[in-house]
Amino acid sequence: MSVLNKFVYFCLIILTFSCSKTVEETTSLTGDKIEIEMIAAYNAGSEAFKQQQFIKAAKKFNEAELLFPQSEWASKASLMAAYSFYIDGYNDDSIFQLTQFIKTYPKDKKLAYANYLLAMSHYSKIVDEKKDLGPLIKSKKRFEYIVKTYPESDFALDSRFKLDLIHETLASKEMYIAKHYIKKQKWIAAINRLRYIVDEYQTTIFVEEALHRLVEVHYKMGLEEEAKKYASLLGYNYTSSNWYEESYKIFNKKYKNPYKKIEKNKKLSTLDKMKSILD
Repeated sequence: MSVLNKFVYFCLIILTFSCSKTVEETTSLTGDKIEIEMIAAYNAGSEAFKQQQFIKAAKKFNEAELLFPQSEWASKASLMAAYSFYIDGYNDDSIFQLTQFIKTYPKDKKLAYANYLLAMSHYSKIVDEKKDLGPLIKSKKRFEYIVKTYPESDFALDSRFKLDLIHETLASKEMYIAKHYIKKQKWIAAINRLRYIVDEYQTTIFVEEALHRLVEVHYKMGLEEEAKKYASLLGYNYTSSNWYEESYKIFNKKYKNPYKKIEKNKKLSTLDKMKSILD
C-alpha cells in the first residue's frame, strides 16, 4: 500500500473507528432480522477487506447499505465500498459510489472525507495530462471545493498541495502549446497562451519563462517597446532569474546580470564568516 493510500486509509479508519463493536451492540438491542443480515454483510465486507479482497468487500458493503438504508451504518458501508474500489484501482466505480454517497447523505459527518476521496479518485485517473485533461480538471475543482468548504481540515492541507502540483502541470501544458506556436511562427496564438500563464499560474515555475517568451515573441514581431515592457516586468520580479538574463541578451548580446555577481559575493562573504567561526 502506497504512502498516499495509507494516508487515505488512516483517515477512513479514524472516521469509522470501532464500527464492528458498535454494530454488535446495536444488534443485541434491536434483534431485528434485517439489521442482523445487514450486520452480517458489513462484517463480511470488513473481513474481505482485511484479506485484501477489495471487490468482494465493496460488494458486501453495498449489500449492507441496501439491506438497511435507514440504519446509521448505511453511510459507513457506502463509504467503505467506495474506498474498497479506490484502493483496488477501480476509480470509475469509486467515483460513482462517492457521487451517490454525497447525494444520498448530504449532511453526513464524513462528507469532507467523501469529497477528498472523490478528488483523489479523479486524481488517480491522470495518466497523460497532455492528452487528457479531464481527470486533472475534475480533481482540481474538487480539491478547490475542499479547500473552500473545509479550510481547517487535514484534507484541505493535502488538497492545497495537490492543487500546487496540478497548477504546475497545467502551466506546463500551456507552455508546451505556446512553444509549438512559436515554432510555427503563430505569434498571436503564442502570446495568448503565454499571457494566460502569467495571469493564471503566477505561483508556478513557468511564469518566468512565460515572461521571457513574451519578450522574445514581441521582439521578433518588431514590437520592441512591448518587449521592453515584459523584460522590465521580468527584471522587477525575478532579478536573479536566468530568464531575466536571457531576455536582456535579446537587446544586448553582451549583457551580463550584475545581480548574480552580488549574490555570489554575498555567498562567499557568508562562507568566510563561517570559516572564521570554525577557526
